[in-house]
Amino acid sequence: MTSAARTERELLCDLALTVGPDAPTLSGDWDVRHLMAHLVVRDRQPHNGIGIVVTAFADRHDRAVDRTAEHDFATLVDRVRTAWSPLSLPGVDSLANTVEFFVHHEDVRRARPGWEPRVHSRRLRNALWRVLPVLGRSLVVNAGVPVRLRRTDSGDTMTLRRGANPVVLSGDVGELVLFLYGRKQTHGLSFDGPDAHVTALKAASLGF
Repeated sequence: MTSAARTERELLCDLALTVGPDAPTLSGDWDVRHLMAHLVVRDRQPHNGIGIVVTAFADRHDRAVDRTAEHDFATLVDRVRTAWSPLSLPGVDSLANTVEFFVHHEDVRRARPGWEPRVHSRRLRNALWRVLPVLGRSLVVNAGVPVRLRRTDSGDTMTLRRGANPVVLSGDVGELVLFLYGRKQTHGLSFDGPDAHVTALKAASLGF
């Protein structure tokens, strides 16, 4: 069975070819060409890709993305689609790539006028949920308030930041992930907790 990470990679590549290299994304100032270039760097140049999470190497990552973006767009998309790297090994793929490709797929989808939320498969929702204990705590470190997640399809909960009077953030797993990655174009989320904590969470710079 094709993994959720592989499916999101394929869907992103298909959409990239549909909208074209100059289409906007929700990933900073990147257009689709530069988003594809980032993914090529991440897959094939890990010594440069690390700059996306380690600020000391950010300039190296940005230069690598700019160089890579000069390639033919169809070639870039094909390299993303067929990439091999240690991150694509079974087991590692789910942990390293499910959230990455889901978020960037939505970055392209939700930058388009009239976007609508997708209905996600249970397989994708569960794959995203399994990764959150690994990534989620670092995503909310700047919030400064206790945070608990609740997925509305199952009622399962997860604490990302411990403390009294947490903000309970409830919604579809995909929407939870997008919010935690700093995306404002989300749908159907609810925030329960002290007003000051909710305000702090909404105002925080989340994600990497």
